[in-house]
Amino acid sequence: MAEITASMVRDLRDKTDAPMMECKKALVEAEGNSAKAEELLRVRLGSKASRAATRTAAEGVVAVHVAPDAKTGAIVEVNCETDFVAKTDDFRKFAASLAELVAKRNPVDLAALNALPLGGATVDEARKALFGRIRENISIRRFARIEARGRLSQYIHGGAKIGVLVDISGGKEQLGRDLAMHIAASKPLGLSRDDVPVELVKKERDIARAKAAESGKPANIVEKMVEGSVQKFVREVTLLGQIFVKDPAGKQTVEALLKAGGASVSRFVLYVVGEGIEKKGNGQAA
Repeated sequence: MAEITASMVRDLRDKTDAPMMECKKALVEAEGNSAKAEELLRVRLGSKASRAATRTAAEGVVAVHVAPDAKTGAIVEVNCETDFVAKTDDFRKFAASLAELVAKRNPVDLAALNALPLGGATVDEARKALFGRIRENISIRRFARIEARGRLSQYIHGGAKIGVLVDISGGKEQLGRDLAMHIAASKPLGLSRDDVPVELVKKERDIARAKAAESGKPANIVEKMVEGSVQKFVREVTLLGQIFVKDPAGKQTVEALLKAGGASVSRFVLYVVGEGIEKKGNGQAA
């Protein structure tokens, strides 16, 4: 009979989220073959024995940290499986500690971040320890760090589901906060047209051309219609071209707002939790 060690049982539990005794029984039955034991558990326990590491984490929070001088800051998205866990103190403290660590230590990528020390362990070890307590897949999805040309303003919205970090020069402090709020609400794709992906502009142009062609108007008029549609699209998806959300008349662009306030924006980062992660129709991650 194959020897079933404590580490084998623990590893199987980490993979399947099944009770320790069930893991040991499965390993005994599978004669120490971990893959076979995992399959036995999945048949025996159903969804409870699914691989934690393959469960999509589409919930979570965005955490932001800005240094006291507002010159350096970081934004991090940390994901989990359920909104319930995303609201817990342990999970939010972990995300906040990562944002502060990124701001202070400037890791070059996720691998470097995972290797940094955090609370007497590495970030990855701390993540695994948190998984051990809450039994949900936890992933550090992305992060960004900014060294500001001007000063950093931040905004967190919707229970930390949306986070913004913006580098603004000039203007009053309230302008920076208003701008961060605008970004959270309007979700621009970039600062100006240069930041909009070329393929996205091409796709919009093709759609506009197909619509304009149905008008039956001369080719030169059709091209003007197409260009007008593309310019309108670019204004709607770029920060400087958007109408400022707090303008009661609905006419002032962000570019005009900044000019009036003697300010300019160098860069912004917008994170929306779970953005781009496919979910099932019932709201659960696919």
